[in-house]
Amino acid sequence: MRTILLDTGPLVALIDKSERNHNICLDFFKTYSGNILTTEPVITEALYLLNHRFSFQKTCIDFVLQAELEIIPQSTKSLQRANKLMEKYQDIPMDYADATLVCIAEETGIKEIFTLDKRGFSAFKFNRNKSFKIFPE
Repeated sequence: MRTILLDTGPLVALIDKSERNHNICLDFFKTYSGNILTTEPVITEALYLLNHRFSFQKTCIDFVLQAELEIIPQSTKSLQRANKLMEKYQDIPMDYADATLVCIAEETGIKEIFTLDKRGFSAFKFNRNKSFKIFPE
């Protein structure tokens, strides 16, 4: 079964209809079949970016629960690795949520990511210089 990583941008755009990528993200989720992995920092960042509006935050949490996203927990080891990655990519920059997704890619070998941050994830590498396959294309 196909598995994809989920970044913050598509999650926010899916919930907030005023986001310019809302329809693209909606269409992707309507047609995607497979597992979706993300991290708690991604969800936290999305909730923050939804401007503390309870209705948006509730919709976001409901989506995470209904879509049965697998939330990968962070360990001390992944925190250490994320810290190194953020230092390495500070010129792009890489935030903590992005770093946790790269950590998952390194741990699992999953290379597909649903993100609106094409600049960042085109530059970020994992497992000896592997590149991400970015969606939407």
